Amino acid sequence: MKISPAGSILGREFFAHPTVQVARSLIGKYLVRAIDGRVLAGKIVEVEAYVGPKDKACHASKGRTQRTDVMFGPAGVAYVYLIYGMYHCLNVVTEEEEFPSAVLIRAIEIDGELIDGPGRLCRALEIDRGLNRADLTEGESLWFEDRGVLIKRGDVGAHPRVGVDYAGEWAQKPWRFRLRGIIAPTRTGRTKKTGGRRMNPAPPCCI
Repeated sequence: MKISPAGSILGREFFAHPTVQVARSLIGKYLVRAIDGRVLAGKIVEVEAYVGPKDKACHASKGRTQRTDVMFGPAGVAYVYLIYGMYHCLNVVTEEEEFPSAVLIRAIEIDGELIDGPGRLCRALEIDRGLNRADLTEGESLWFEDRGVLIKRGDVGAHPRVGVDYAGEWAQKPWRFRLRGIIAPTRTGRTKKTGGRRMNPAPPCCI
């Protein structure tokens, strides 16, 4: 069932730009999930960019495989994979075809509640590998919207990506973007201003 969007659905042209640019631009946009007539929408507050075959933190750095084939396809398509046998991670493919790049969606806010970590995000929105290769530009089961939220450049912090120490110098690329001032839960259940640093990270669900 087609559901009327609350904002402008992001089309393929939005995702066909350079990955780092797309990643930063996704902060403040909305990830929308339609499930059995219900609609859940979360404001995106943290993402990570993975840029092509030379990026040692990117799955595609090991070549084109059955798993990574989707990254070589058109922009605006979902790349969903499973880690540790239990955590799904949602990515959106970027740039031109045959240049394997994607943005990992790490955290959203739904009605003021922070869902921090890509595994938690996928559980909350019931995203699994059944949505791998889904076209995220069609406004059907899963898509992105621009709802007119103004995000200034200074509102977004740029940080090294999480859990990719094996990537050497590529691990230090400031390609994780997080909305400044987001409050994340600590391990004791208390909250603390993070300034962009994750106080209670989920397992390193990274490309």
